[in-house]
Amino acid sequence: MLTAVILMIGSVLVILENITKIVHPQPVNEEGILWLGIIAVAINVLASLVVRKGKTKNESILSLHFLEDTLGWLAVILMAIILRFTDWYILDPLLSLVISIFILSKAIPRFWSALKIFLDAVPEGVETSDLEKDLEALPNVKSVNQLSIWSMDGLENNAIVHICIKDWEQMMETKEVVRQCLEERGVQNITIEVDSSQSNHAQHRRKVRKLEQKHGHH
Repeated sequence: MLTAVILMIGSVLVILENITKIVHPQPVNEEGILWLGIIAVAINVLASLVVRKGKTKNESILSLHFLEDTLGWLAVILMAIILRFTDWYILDPLLSLVISIFILSKAIPRFWSALKIFLDAVPEGVETSDLEKDLEALPNVKSVNQLSIWSMDGLENNAIVHICIKDWEQMMETKEVVRQCLEERGVQNITIEVDSSQSNHAQHRRKVRKLEQKHGHH
C-alpha cells in the first residue's frame, strides 16, 4: 500500500510539474542524463529480475515500481539521443506526462486491491452469498451460520465456516464435502466448525449486549 501511495503521489506531482513545462519547455543536459539513464535502466532490470517470479501483491506492486523507473529512464535516454540533434525540448515534459498517466492508471487499481486485503475484505472473484447457497445445498448440511473469507497476501484465500448438520454420524464425511466445495472455489486454508442444532450453535455466538455493558457502551 505504501509503495502504491508513493507511485500515485509521485505520478500526480510529475503531471502537475510538467503541465507548465509543455507551455514553456526548458533546455536539458542531454549528455549527462544519457549516461545516468543507462545506469538507472541497468539497476532496474537487475531489481526486476529478483521479483519477477513472485505472485504476491507486494511483489506485484514492486514490479510496477520497477516498470515505472525503467520506462521513465528509457524515455529519458530516447529524449537525450533526440536532443543531441534537435532542440525539441517539449519532448521532456510530454514523455513525462505520458509515463506518469500510465503508471497512475496502474497504481490506483493495485492500491484499491491492496487496501481490500488490508481491511480483510472478501477476496476478488469470490461471491460469499453464492458460496453460502452452494454449501447449504450440500447433503447433510442444515444451515450455514457463519462464512468468513479473507486473504493475507492476495494469493491464498482463508475461510472459517460454521455449519449445522442433520446427521451427526456423518460429520467427517460432511466436513470433507464442505472442504472440497470451498477448495473448488479457490479457498486453500479452511477451518470448519460443526453443530448439531441451531440451539447448540447459539451458545457459541458472541453476546453483543453483554460485551457492550461490560465496556460501558449504550
